[in-house]
Amino acid sequence: MLQTRAFILKQIRFFFDNKDYLELDTPLLSPDLIPESCLEVFQTERLFPKGSKKENRPLWLIPSPEIWMKKIIASHNVNVFQICKCFRNGESSGHLHNSEFTMLEYYTMKADYMDSLALTEELFLFLTEKTEYIKINREQIKKITIADAFSRWAGFDLFAAVTEGTMEKEARRLGLDPLPNTTIHELYDLIFIHAVEPHLKTEKLIFLLDYPAFVPCLAKLSPNGKTVERWELYYNGIELANCYSEETDPQRIKEFFISEEAAKEKSAIVKHKADHNYWKLFENDKNGVCKFPKCSGVAMGADRLIMALTGKSCIDMILETSL
Repeated sequence: MLQTRAFILKQIRFFFDNKDYLELDTPLLSPDLIPESCLEVFQTERLFPKGSKKENRPLWLIPSPEIWMKKIIASHNVNVFQICKCFRNGESSGHLHNSEFTMLEYYTMKADYMDSLALTEELFLFLTEKTEYIKINREQIKKITIADAFSRWAGFDLFAAVTEGTMEKEARRLGLDPLPNTTIHELYDLIFIHAVEPHLKTEKLIFLLDYPAFVPCLAKLSPNGKTVERWELYYNGIELANCYSEETDPQRIKEFFISEEAAKEKSAIVKHKADHNYWKLFENDKNGVCKFPKCSGVAMGADRLIMALTGKSCIDMILETSL
């Protein structure tokens, strides 16, 4: 399995090298992060020698290389990818989770989320041909919008329920028992996890498209105003990847940081400093053009990808050691 894991990672590099993507090697520690209320992080401390005039300072292990990779994109406007360790705290250990894991992250310039979907589809088919543990063809790959998924498996119109304020009623109809004052976002998550996600196990490889705009993320708003240009990829019911058409509106990014930072201040176990200058990467230059290029990024769990490609059911099966 160690040899197979190394071979798959080598083939991933070959795939992106062959398409002229630049491989990055960014820091695992950061003095600030993108605030995301849905996850917890690890904190450490930078210690300076005794007698130094510098003060010790906190640092955080990255939950994703996104914050570093986007700074490089803003400066160089180049297709990039990276395979690196990432860290997420406060999650239960299990057959799909490890607090330290390997991430594959890649960004394509002049692309949107559907361009990234085609690229990811090509990557997965390329890797299945190389490994030969599983067989899958393009016809077996499914695509469905979140709205259609809720209609098919939860039995109601997601956006009508939001407009009419009937999400809690739909949750109770499905046998769920939401707590008082549960938000629309929390009701959505509850229904998705219990009524939609289990059905994804019946599909080999499925892309869930067009997530609702009320779920906070840094994806570009769709023209309809109700959804964002985002998809997630599942294989046999296991989430493998998350993709956006990257938001480039500095005001929306600034608002996201303010909102998510406030949420983390209320609920986070480990609080961290946010990069309050991050939104400036997306300001217009002197010619009135956004400094950050149009692009789309994909974050894929490399360990889960290797699990899928080798037919394993537990993350420990593809690692020699785990925490």
